[in-house]
Amino acid sequence: MLRRNRIVDIESILEEQKKLRAKLGLHKIPATPNPNYKHNGTRSYVSALNRYGFQPTKPGPYFQAFTRDTSRASGKPAPGSLPAVWTGLYKSDKDGNVSKVSADDQQNDAEYLCNLSIGSAPQKLLLNFDTGSADLWVKPSDFQHTKSSTFKIASHKTWEMWYGDGSLVSGFVGTDMVSIGGLVVRKQAVEVAQKLSPTLLHSTMAGSLGMAFRQLNTVKKDGKPDPQRTLLDNMISQRLLPKHSQLFTSALYRLQDGGKQSYYTFGWIDQDLVKESGEDIAWTRVDKSTGFWMFPSESAMVNGQIIPSSGNKAVADTGTALALVSDELCDALYRQIPGALYSYEYQGYIIPRHIKIDQLPNFSLAVGDKQFVIQKQDLLFALADAKYWYGSVQSRGRNPFDILGSTFLKSIYAIWDQGNSRFGAVPKIEEMQDFDAPRTPSP
Repeated sequence: MLRRNRIVDIESILEEQKKLRAKLGLHKIPATPNPNYKHNGTRSYVSALNRYGFQPTKPGPYFQAFTRDTSRASGKPAPGSLPAVWTGLYKSDKDGNVSKVSADDQQNDAEYLCNLSIGSAPQKLLLNFDTGSADLWVKPSDFQHTKSSTFKIASHKTWEMWYGDGSLVSGFVGTDMVSIGGLVVRKQAVEVAQKLSPTLLHSTMAGSLGMAFRQLNTVKKDGKPDPQRTLLDNMISQRLLPKHSQLFTSALYRLQDGGKQSYYTFGWIDQDLVKESGEDIAWTRVDKSTGFWMFPSESAMVNGQIIPSSGNKAVADTGTALALVSDELCDALYRQIPGALYSYEYQGYIIPRHIKIDQLPNFSLAVGDKQFVIQKQDLLFALADAKYWYGSVQSRGRNPFDILGSTFLKSIYAIWDQGNSRFGAVPKIEEMQDFDAPRTPSP
């Protein structure tokens, strides 16, 4: 693991970034809670099933289907480590009828929305900042490329993203200038949607800014993969940021955190928030081979009991709401919560609505060799019905790594350091709030 005195002393880096921030006018990018976002546990879980393609190991209505007969496949590669061809994400009803999952079964809006501008006559858009994907895509209704004199169509290039029913969101590709956080990036690949599901078409977000690594980009040229540079890639290649500023950071807060503003930064670390934590930044190496922000996470703790998991890895993903971990760890966590049980209907663990905060266990996950606590109130994701909460920590099924979404990221200040191939964090624990908030039962 990376230690404080390796590479360059963190104090020197922060001082360098302070000067850069003043020189370029770098500023925070507010991440505003989406007023139309509706917390829904099962839909969030199905969204993760679709994104990562894992087969559930816990019973419930949703499951993946695979075949070794490529002539019957939809064309989507087999996700994860499963040695077969994906044919679809399915659900079964109470009568045993099976149908393909549609976009309507998934969480297709963003919890937070962030501003950036595209074009010569800057068009402001509210996008989902997503560290689990690598496409910058926009709706044509929100970005009118013909009104930007700097937009250039990329010949023969297309892009597409799949949903569980085999449907696509897809379109054409161009390049344009993008302004974000005080930086102006030129010739950035911008993917304009032409085909959209009705759910996405009517969602609040104008599109998505993918912040994972380039190999996850879906652009093709003449039908062959042609992954485009991400926004941070271009900041680096255009020499907008020096070596130790080739990063972005995220500070996500819950609505109940005293009105604190969630935000991102590009090119600098918020020294005040680091100092407020009272701890040094814990760094760990990132494995970029999958395209995700992946790092070692070889242990967890439940009420002080260490649960080892040798060789385990996790990805940090702002585009996923839940924290998905091994069945063993899920079982250990929910055994410590009075009245918690597994629900086939909701395909997840549920917790009695009237549980008290001090009845919830202390729960932490490792980033590298350091444990980070998930705040107790964040163990409750959304009301499943009038009697139960849907738990924020759920099974990763047969996925070979943990998936740490906003449930986990709200408890840390995260530093996504691409220039040094590392992930950093300090704790960001807020005062306990009333957790029986108006998060309505899932329909």
